[in-house]
Amino acid sequence: MAQVESGQIEKIPGRSKKYSIAANKIDKDKKYSFAGAVKLLKDLGGVKFNESVDLSIRLGVDPKHPEQMVRGSVLLPAGSGKNVRVLVISKGDKEKEAKDAGADYVGFEDMLKKIQEGWLDFDKLIATPDVMSQLSKLGKILGPRGLMPNPKTGTVTFDVGKAVSDAKKGKVEFKIDKAGNLHILIGKKSFAEDALLLNLVAVIEAVVAAKPPTSKGVYLKSITLSTTMGPGLSIDPLSVKELLQK
Repeated sequence: MAQVESGQIEKIPGRSKKYSIAANKIDKDKKYSFAGAVKLLKDLGGVKFNESVDLSIRLGVDPKHPEQMVRGSVLLPAGSGKNVRVLVISKGDKEKEAKDAGADYVGFEDMLKKIQEGWLDFDKLIATPDVMSQLSKLGKILGPRGLMPNPKTGTVTFDVGKAVSDAKKGKVEFKIDKAGNLHILIGKKSFAEDALLLNLVAVIEAVVAAKPPTSKGVYLKSITLSTTMGPGLSIDPLSVKELLQK
């Protein structure tokens, strides 16, 4: 582990001075507990804006096999700290339900046309099942950006009021990438330590619950906690059990 002594900093190649200072405070050979990692992340210096805190997990599954796909969603108990812009595509009475629940944009054919023309100024798209045949035609636009609604994440539903409310309160989605990794937002650096740990428990429980039946061996292979612009801290897998038992 590099140390910051007498103003001397081990410069990280290709990284800023602030990043290098933060990295020098982390023991690269240590596996931190979740509580220890959260405390250290909050103590590290950083940029002026309120960074997101992200959890990265390498899973012991093979994403090439459909039956080992890991995907789901979780409502963060302490919220995400993010202002989520929600678009609801629906018909009839469901449009009013969506507006009453706080959706930022609501519509059907008009919204489909706007998306087709390149409009994507929203963070979450919720749709009712009866419009999915039309919406699916925009898969090439929405899919690569992770915006296509999916029943597994609760974004294809007739209960649009609850879906909008959950999105606004801090419901986040997760989906394994081609390399077998998950990247999940758990809050903001400004959150209290207890709030971040509360969100961590919820996320880990959701990921464990999403374990495919065909997955064998170690499921949570490696876990890293980091901020948007900061270095990552490796988490001790044993601390996961301790966290879930509290």
